[in-house]
Amino acid sequence: MKYKAAIITISDKGSIGEREDKSGPALKVMLEKFYEVKDIIIIPDEMDIIAHTIKEQVDEYNMDLVITNGGTGVGKRDVTPEATRILIDKELPGFSEIMRMESYKITPHGIISRGICGIRKSSIIVNLPGSPKAATECLMFILDALPHTLSKLKGDQSDCAT
Repeated sequence: MKYKAAIITISDKGSIGEREDKSGPALKVMLEKFYEVKDIIIIPDEMDIIAHTIKEQVDEYNMDLVITNGGTGVGKRDVTPEATRILIDKELPGFSEIMRMESYKITPHGIISRGICGIRKSSIIVNLPGSPKAATECLMFILDALPHTLSKLKGDQSDCAT
């Protein structure tokens, strides 16, 4: 059985059809090999809408993995981390740290991303940058750790080190 994943693109222009979402489809291609990926949801940069959509994907649709892209910068409307923070039970700082650290090796602008990652119930929520290049690179940095993390969240009690 594959874990279920949802992709939420956060973009004011994308949500009203003024900009084509290229990040969501690129992330879907990466995830489809390992996850059952539902449709890409495109919403505006509105904290209440972001929080509601993430919560809905976890609480109502039982998504194991919720990937957001967009709204992690320093612009006035970039509120994805704030919306995520109010929902998570535990933060996964290592995921965010490695994404910023590895991104910084590519561009010094990598440290500007404010995305966070965390756990709600037994699901993982990951905030990725909005650009297709940055989003796919950041997902690649954490992709191998996701299945093990999900397994542990779902109750696997086997030893981590062998």
